[in-house]
Amino acid sequence: MNRPLEREVKLRYSKPDEAREAILKTGARLMRRRRLQQDSLLDTDDGTLNRQDSTLRVRVESEQVTVTFKGPTIPSTMKLREELETPVGDGPTVLRMLERIGFTIAFRYEKYREEFRSGDDVIVAIDETPIGTFVELEGSAQGIEAFTVQLGRAQSDYITETYYELFMQTGNADTTASPHMIFGSVT
Repeated sequence: MNRPLEREVKLRYSKPDEAREAILKTGARLMRRRRLQQDSLLDTDDGTLNRQDSTLRVRVESEQVTVTFKGPTIPSTMKLREELETPVGDGPTVLRMLERIGFTIAFRYEKYREEFRSGDDVIVAIDETPIGTFVELEGSAQGIEAFTVQLGRAQSDYITETYYELFMQTGNADTTASPHMIFGSVT
């Protein structure tokens, strides 16, 4: 059976306008306008998914809610892992259902996302987060490599950590203030 695989990298930018300008210079086309995404990562109280290097996410944004399972990372120069995703109708109800069967919200994070398409196989997102601006490239290895070059970047610029990992690395993860990466909680 073929597993649907997600392949992605992040690139850090100093500000959203710098990222947008670089992306538009490549000829990428706007796909979805800037909107707020609110993500909740769930796990069991004993951290079963974390120990398996897996993620269960509920994403809420203005026009849709999705539930996503991401499997363990597969060794690669890019972040490569199984991804199963489906739209759902009611995010708060889905979260309550998952809580009833033993999951709790382990981490919440927010970002403003704007998406572009480059050719047929690369989705380019500008993510404005409480810890900085990132461009996320998702698609084929060849497409990501080519688009990275168009942006004037190199493989050495790839960031493969999750937003949770990046948040923990920033030193902003003062859990007495907030254990989550949400706007207004990160100093």
